[in-house]
Amino acid sequence: MVVDPYQKREAKKYKNPIPSREYILLCLRKCEDLISQKNLEKKFDINNQEEKRALRRRLRAMERDGQVVYTKNRCYISPENLKVVKGKVIGHRDGYGFLRTETLKDDLWLSSEQMKSCIHGDVILAYIVNDHRKRRNSARFLKLLEPNRVLIVGRYYINNKIRFVVPDDTRFSFKIFILSDIKQDISVGSIVVVKLKQHPTRNRKIEGCIVEILGTEMGTDLAIDIALRTYSIPSLWSEEIKTQIYKISNKINQCDFKNRVDLRHLPFFTIDDEDARDFDDAIFCKRKEDLEEGWNLWVAIADVSFYIKPNTPLDKEALERGTSIYFPSFVVPMFPEKISTDLCSLNPHVERLCLICEMSLSNTGELISYKHYEAIICSHGRFTYDEIFKIWNGDILLRAKYKKVLTDIENLSCLQKILSQDSISKKGIYFENIEPKFILNSNSRIENIYQNVRNDAHKFIESCMILANIASAYFVEKYKHPVLFRNHDRPKKDNIISFRLFLNELGLTLSGGDIPESTHYSNLLKHVSDRPEYEMIQTMLLRSMKQAVYSPDNRGHFGLSLSSYVHFTSPIRRYPDLILHRVIKYLLVKNENISIGHYNFDGSYLYSTSEMKKIGAHCSITERRADEANRDVVDWLKCDFMHKKIGHILNGVISNVTSFGFFVRLNQFFIDGLVHIASLDDDYYYFDSLKLKLIGRSSKNIYCLGDTLQVKVISVNLHERKIELSLYKS
Repeated sequence: MVVDPYQKREAKKYKNPIPSREYILLCLRKCEDLISQKNLEKKFDINNQEEKRALRRRLRAMERDGQVVYTKNRCYISPENLKVVKGKVIGHRDGYGFLRTETLKDDLWLSSEQMKSCIHGDVILAYIVNDHRKRRNSARFLKLLEPNRVLIVGRYYINNKIRFVVPDDTRFSFKIFILSDIKQDISVGSIVVVKLKQHPTRNRKIEGCIVEILGTEMGTDLAIDIALRTYSIPSLWSEEIKTQIYKISNKINQCDFKNRVDLRHLPFFTIDDEDARDFDDAIFCKRKEDLEEGWNLWVAIADVSFYIKPNTPLDKEALERGTSIYFPSFVVPMFPEKISTDLCSLNPHVERLCLICEMSLSNTGELISYKHYEAIICSHGRFTYDEIFKIWNGDILLRAKYKKVLTDIENLSCLQKILSQDSISKKGIYFENIEPKFILNSNSRIENIYQNVRNDAHKFIESCMILANIASAYFVEKYKHPVLFRNHDRPKKDNIISFRLFLNELGLTLSGGDIPESTHYSNLLKHVSDRPEYEMIQTMLLRSMKQAVYSPDNRGHFGLSLSSYVHFTSPIRRYPDLILHRVIKYLLVKNENISIGHYNFDGSYLYSTSEMKKIGAHCSITERRADEANRDVVDWLKCDFMHKKIGHILNGVISNVTSFGFFVRLNQFFIDGLVHIASLDDDYYYFDSLKLKLIGRSSKNIYCLGDTLQVKVISVNLHERKIELSLYKS
């Protein structure tokens, strides 16, 4: 029997003495993992029922006094050994999950048993357990902090009169049993929206009620409806918002011009994609008129803050949405159309209120000085990127059509050549992504796909917007007022090491030592720009980077190699830009004594750092939400398109390698499909996670990133958005 140094004292007090509190705590501290009462009984050599009951009473008293922690799976642990963390649950289709925290580098494993107490999207309190078998730390459920109250989209089925819904999102790896009365007939296989009636527990089935029937036949519209509900994206306008919008005048009044700089005589242009619906930025540039060489550049941004006041219904809804979402055939705008496509859209030949960032540039494109002010402009033309690019390259018909403004368009070309060589372009990491452009038919389904090539006009407008963002960052940083910076942190050390191992396989190196700078990455991309593996290298570099976020803590923008960066140029579609406009106006009034006629100086535009943190975290989340929702719809469109290509033989390149196979990007359509490892029947293949290769154990045959090959389209799963390929052997 284990000797308890405190037990003599206990023997004087009790007829059947049990281990003391001190000794129980000592044993629990030595045992880092959980231990049940049964195992404690064995450890203390307790056999008779009376002693077992006494031990249970003592443990409960210790739990009441906070000396031990009693967990949900009926085990005990010392509080000193309990590493408690808060995190968000990430479900997996196979029943297990992960816990993502803000403090730990890696996600924690949640077993399928632990997932019986929580679902994907829950915020929970858990404790960390060292799991040597899995070579990673696990999490054990302690407490539900914030349940995921999202409505779940799924398909409706009946089996032996039992009605249930299988979630469309495979991260919810459970059936939802429908127990409430259904007043209307629902066809088996219908796509429905379910609200959970209660959260899961170990011994209870998950129940819910159907709140909406979306349809039975999948199409683009239904794919968008599913995405909107899956990600809880608001898409309708409340009556309160409609009332506020109605009260906003359809016309600009002369009193609105008060204290604004009149720039209607300057030939501003909007330059956007052909299918753009809102035009929130316009530019104009000209050579300096004095003896000093260089350029003056005006970037005019729609003055959304003039119409959208803080804490109004429109403002609160815009914050909730965070960003506009541009699906292939549908837009979920941050503001109603009266704002986004009318009053705050810089349409040609109409007067519009703007916030201006006027910049003085050197002859080499360096930013010398800047100033912000309110103005009124009148766009002299709406151009597409392709039109400007063709005019720059001598298109006779277009040059004749726009003869009156040709000199101003040529000025843009001259400045573009300078900006393409400036220091910003040299230092920052610029990606030349191959993006597919979808041509949709009348049913909003893909009819054709081609490569969307970024020409010099795209790059020029991007450079102008970056310059305006930089100038705005300098301005707000000067006054140290809370604002949302666009932060892009440097890559993690482990990611740098993995990326370098990948480069070594290609005979390449990344300079810069242990802490490479942006210029080192930029130089690498320039060095490999002519290599066939360029896209693959660029993809792996992008994967090694962190995601950009919004925060009032300025940490700089690693990708652009800038010490500070903000978003100024898109207040119609990004809420952080709207906040920045408000802050700039406040600073102009307070610190630069610039009179702004309509500005109500009552503190409305003041934001505290804590408010900024909350808004920044929320806007970062809504940005990811928009990307994921759009990706879901695009993936469905791709699968719908490829369904007609089953049996086709196509050329492609390996774009990703995993433990379960490799993905091949089809050259003709820029779409990825999976060659599953099970289909590689010529050998047993193992996965090299460091070098991202599948290697044949006997043949030593290798499949790695960048390999070109022929594949056959085997199957397409529209429900799971998966395209299955196999190697084609002629």
